[in-house]
Amino acid sequence: MTNQTQTSFTTVDQNADYIEAALFHTNDLKKRRISFNGTEGILFYLESAADTELVERNVIAPFGHNQDKDLSKLFTSLSFGMEKELNKGIQGLIHGGCLYFLEGMSEFYILSTPAKHERSISEPENEAVIRGSHNGFIEDITVNLYLIRKQIATPNLTVRYTTLGKIAPKKVALVYMENLANPELVKKVESRIKKISLDAVLSTGFIQELTEDNSYSIFPQHINTERPDHTSFYLLKGYVAILLDGDPTALIVPASFFTFYQTPDDYSNRWVIASFVRFVRLIGFVTAFQLPALYIATVSFHSSILPLQLFFTIQGSLTRIPFPPLVEAMLLELIFELLREAGLRLPSRVGQTIGIVGGLVIGDAIVKAGLVSYTMIIVVALTAISSFLIPSNEMSSAIRFMRFPLMVAASLFGYIGISFGLTLIFIHLCKLESFGQPYFTPLSPINIQGLKDTILRLPIWSIRKNASKPETEE
Repeated sequence: MTNQTQTSFTTVDQNADYIEAALFHTNDLKKRRISFNGTEGILFYLESAADTELVERNVIAPFGHNQDKDLSKLFTSLSFGMEKELNKGIQGLIHGGCLYFLEGMSEFYILSTPAKHERSISEPENEAVIRGSHNGFIEDITVNLYLIRKQIATPNLTVRYTTLGKIAPKKVALVYMENLANPELVKKVESRIKKISLDAVLSTGFIQELTEDNSYSIFPQHINTERPDHTSFYLLKGYVAILLDGDPTALIVPASFFTFYQTPDDYSNRWVIASFVRFVRLIGFVTAFQLPALYIATVSFHSSILPLQLFFTIQGSLTRIPFPPLVEAMLLELIFELLREAGLRLPSRVGQTIGIVGGLVIGDAIVKAGLVSYTMIIVVALTAISSFLIPSNEMSSAIRFMRFPLMVAASLFGYIGISFGLTLIFIHLCKLESFGQPYFTPLSPINIQGLKDTILRLPIWSIRKNASKPETEE
């Protein structure tokens, strides 16, 4: 289809030829010749995009018994408009509309008759909800914006639309609170989105990769969620959300390292319990990528720090193992990743069975074969469990990836190698930014107010500027 603007012709046959050629004579393009008051007319719609029952009932049927009325009065039950540019009419067809041309008219009608095949609003499977809203985003951007406005019923909630994709354009919504979001942040997000130049944007992953500050970093620089309450929570803190039509995931910026360890459930629990759970998650983070490296370094270079009884136990399990600890760990980690991917790709019921049975059978067989030790099985199992504590799947993937270079450093230089690896990671985290905000905030740079809602979750009245502690009755 040509990108040049083409106004409609005065004859319906010329318009029909142009529409059919622009859509390459696709078989799902339906054409009906319908006259009005003795004047020849023609109706176009795509049966794969339009609601055919709605077209028959509210577009075609009125022509049969309302020939004496004004043409525009036939379509009172539908949203319609007049247009001159045929290319805009073609876009209307693609989005489920009907086009009606009348002989001798320089304009044509675009009637809104889109088919509705969306799935119902349900709880997102990848973000479990313990206490709170059980609604989740779907693939319709209008429904998703409705869910957000239902959470935040205020005129300050602002939506800015733009379109991405040259060949297959899709609507993108920029959502923020006018009175809370930093105007510079909004301009920066809007500018980066408008600079995206692709033929098609199929998912928010395209936007995520093309708008982040450092595309070479393994750490995610956008928060992604399918929960309206999660999105609303960040909007009320001054963040900006990006929604794409056809994708149930919202991107939230800017992101910081500690936001990936926070969930809306933290604010539904008592603050002491929520603080304890967050602390457990951070312990899981440390365990998830350091435990195998610490074990390798200890048994290879620093076994003298172990208690004597534990030393003999570990050494006894290693005596018949033909591989060094690094090869043991790599082998088990690879098996675990294979089982994890198999569980994800298979149907849910089969996937759980593969994970449990595969882990038990392979784990027991590989130890009996003398390829790995029982101690290494325990270390890798604890590492795997710890990685599941991280609420964000993207951050969990980054942590799983980090443990491999740390294991190599530990096998070569012991604790010194681990220290050097951790130093490089922390330097990278301190230098990394997300839309201009330091990634390791509020620790670098230090922010006392932000620390109240980071590792621990203090009472809401102490961390929110606009909240106050309620007075107790005597």
